[in-house]
Amino acid sequence: MNTIQVALQLYTVRDEAAKDYAGTMRRVAQAGYTAVELAGYGGLAAPELRALLDETGLRAASTHVGLALLEENLDAQIDYALAIGCSYLVVPSVPVEMRSAASFRAVAPRFNEFAKRGRQRGLGFAYHNHNFEFVTEEGAYLLDTLLDATDPDQVKLELDIYWAAFAGVDPVEYLRRRADRISLIHLKDLAADHSYTEVGAGTLDFGAIFSAAEAAGVEWGIVELDKPRIPSLESARLSLEYLRAMGKA
Repeated sequence: MNTIQVALQLYTVRDEAAKDYAGTMRRVAQAGYTAVELAGYGGLAAPELRALLDETGLRAASTHVGLALLEENLDAQIDYALAIGCSYLVVPSVPVEMRSAASFRAVAPRFNEFAKRGRQRGLGFAYHNHNFEFVTEEGAYLLDTLLDATDPDQVKLELDIYWAAFAGVDPVEYLRRRADRISLIHLKDLAADHSYTEVGAGTLDFGAIFSAAEAAGVEWGIVELDKPRIPSLESARLSLEYLRAMGKA
């Protein structure tokens, strides 16, 4: 039985969303997606976005919100996420100057506080990795330093399998090793030249990835492609078709 729900990270179709946010959301639903991960709100107030989600039948799995915005007004970000029915608040990255073991330990209490305040109101919290978190410093990956310094019950990981593989880390092994911390995964494939490609069009073993993710209790598998080489909505559709053929969507 498949236990992982599939969503689309709207950053994938940001070119279309910039021209017509509501229309793009409708086309994402028409492509067969039932949920999205947000990366900006198209200038819509929370009631307007909630109405659009209700109209299209899309759920808000999660939302990427920058660290600076959370520090500026955490309550407002939590309020908005809850108003649109979102399940997770996700920090998408940290600034370049914070990419060190010392900085990750320093930011950990803030992550704990963000997570605690969100959890008190029913909202999960996670951090999304790129490749730099797999740099080894002081004998550990930076990502492990962050995870070890944060509350395991509150702060979860959105593991981007592409960026793990890009950094030379086996995403299946990492899913198994950090099973208790990973609630969401980003799904995109690693082409032979290490560029981005649609799920199933590259070198990654998605059968093994899903097996490990299901064993870990991952809730959401979120399709993303940072720079599609074909029209972005078509890219999103192809990834979903592959996942459906696998029986995962």
